[in-house]
Amino acid sequence: MRKLSLLALSFVFLLSACAPNFQKQNEVVQSKEKVKGKAIIPKYNISDNYYRTILPFEPGEARGLVVNNINTRYDLNEFETGLMRIAQNSFSTDKYYFREGQEIKGKTIRLWLNRKFTDPQLKAEGLKASENIGLNPVDTAAAGAEPTSPVYLAHILEHDYLTKDDKGNVSLGGVSIGLALNSIYYYQTVKDGPVYEKKIDYADMEREGKKMAEEVVKRMRAMKDLADVPITIGLFMQQSKSSVIPGRYIAYSTVDKGSQTLNDWEKGNEKYYLFPSTDAQEDHRDDVIAFLNFKQDVEEYFPNFNGVIGKAFYVGDQLQELNITIPIQFYGKTEGIGFTQYLTGLVMEHFPKYISVSVSITSVDGPEALIVRKANENEPFVYIYQ
Repeated sequence: MRKLSLLALSFVFLLSACAPNFQKQNEVVQSKEKVKGKAIIPKYNISDNYYRTILPFEPGEARGLVVNNINTRYDLNEFETGLMRIAQNSFSTDKYYFREGQEIKGKTIRLWLNRKFTDPQLKAEGLKASENIGLNPVDTAAAGAEPTSPVYLAHILEHDYLTKDDKGNVSLGGVSIGLALNSIYYYQTVKDGPVYEKKIDYADMEREGKKMAEEVVKRMRAMKDLADVPITIGLFMQQSKSSVIPGRYIAYSTVDKGSQTLNDWEKGNEKYYLFPSTDAQEDHRDDVIAFLNFKQDVEEYFPNFNGVIGKAFYVGDQLQELNITIPIQFYGKTEGIGFTQYLTGLVMEHFPKYISVSVSITSVDGPEALIVRKANENEPFVYIYQ
């Protein structure tokens, strides 16, 4: 039988060989930002794929807006983590430190997310002329009618990247901006009335997003602390409110230090698929067949079960990660352990070594087991919840 790395049996090993050395001192640095004082840079970085975060943690200025403006928690997670991946093209994880956005104020972002108002609308909203800075197009439809244009821009996310000099002072070294764009526009023609939805043409969404990006950069350059720093800006396409997979960044660009001009747009090459699904079958048939063979073997263990669902992450045409969820009910703990052992063997047999695979087994009582086989590793990590 293939060896299993059960967390409960290898806890001491993990502490001695894999865990960070917490006896090392975290680095104390001086902040040169608006609120001066001491900050802490964690000594240990869990992965080169992540930035070390300046402590104490400061929530972003737009943190309270994100839940209302982003359609699903899947979109929310990908909107943030995808922006961090894009930022790594400009701001390396070994040189820059992460901080949630502090430069563009929450009130400013709220105003930018508005529609542009006509004078009567401006008065109805109780806003000053100087606050009529919405990036979404004006709606001139009569009361009770369908809007004349959709709301393209749903949210703006700012991430700050700090650098440290030889004297231990940290200061702003760059900024990344994510613009969340709607692929489907939800609207009401009367207050408390039914909610309608309308698909937004992809080309229109991309065009409007790029126009908004140019305007956002122009406005950022007018802010004192953002006048000279390099900027990375990405366009994120949201999925529908009913989607069980996240959206993706469809394009991104950079702005050089001190410039107001965006460089050429790079096409986003990341995408998520639901396994099984028609889209996945059409675009990645061989990967779907491997998943279906795995699913079939699971169902042989439980003949009346058909709840195996996968979320596949692609970079270009290459499958990078496959996260599988199996909700099931066991009659006892020993049955769950046996099923987990069986699944671990299936993971090793059905999926190529170059992809990372995780399998989460859950029941009505909560999580039961977790299987993780990282890319190019010979042995899986298995954790059975107690």
